[in-house]
Amino acid sequence: MAQGSTRVVLTALAGNSVIALAKFAAAAISGSTAMLTEAIHSLVDTGDQLLLLVGQVRGRRRPDDSHPLGYGMETYFWSFIVALMVFFLGGVLSVYEGVRHIAHPSEVVSPWISLGVLAVSAVFEGTSFRTGYREYKRIVRGAPIRLWTFIHLSKDPGMVSVLLEDSAALIGIALAAAGVIATSFFHIAWADGAASIAIGLLLTCVAFVLANETRSLIAGEAVAPFVMERLKETLAAIDCITQLDEIATLHLGPGAILVALTLTFRPQSSTALITEAITEITRCLQATDGRVAYVYVRPAHKDASAVGAAPG
Repeated sequence: MAQGSTRVVLTALAGNSVIALAKFAAAAISGSTAMLTEAIHSLVDTGDQLLLLVGQVRGRRRPDDSHPLGYGMETYFWSFIVALMVFFLGGVLSVYEGVRHIAHPSEVVSPWISLGVLAVSAVFEGTSFRTGYREYKRIVRGAPIRLWTFIHLSKDPGMVSVLLEDSAALIGIALAAAGVIATSFFHIAWADGAASIAIGLLLTCVAFVLANETRSLIAGEAVAPFVMERLKETLAAIDCITQLDEIATLHLGPGAILVALTLTFRPQSSTALITEAITEITRCLQATDGRVAYVYVRPAHKDASAVGAAPG
């Protein structure tokens, strides 16, 4: 996970830890099911960020004989566990609490405490979302890529999880506030439970998106199209290459990319010159995108054998 993504996850972790405690206290005082659901939501988010950090630490282990290309893809496994947590502990439990409250409604007391906690929570969640949004803008570097498209194209599950969960948290806060207001001030007994069910369904949708994106990453994804264009532009500017015959990329984790190339070099290029050219190609690709960790080049003629280059 990149340093910027780590900062995003840590910001979300700090905010959700404080928010969860405040929401549980408000739920205990007010008896609001929607507030309890939001407290569970924040607690699940806190656990999610801890798991993402575990994935980051394990994914940064150095390559060894059993994993010669490193452990970066283990990050994706932990992200899938996060999706399961959001579904079962967030979505299913929230829907259950909502149905139970509708079947056996109870009065919400001290609604202003709940609303005050929700307002403070909105500030924390908004700050966390803004941190993630700024990181998204830094990564795309002015490319015309919408946030939802970025979430689909991103190979960093930490960024994706925080952006989705913070967005869901802000919507959940609005739903919980609506439930508390409708129950307390308009005496609609089922509204608090309905808000809890709505929050649960929202979390279920988030869980499915996270699971689907992570499934694709575990299966092996190429770099995003805008990254591919940058790599191709870099290769086109290298003098010794006359033609890019084939390029294949694979994410080995959020911070590591493998690039495999089939290239046509200038005629009469010796093996020594091709070897020097491959070193230059590797350097240029890494300058274009610091996540490029391995570069394998196959000269495009019958007698060529694959030549690999990787940073030390």
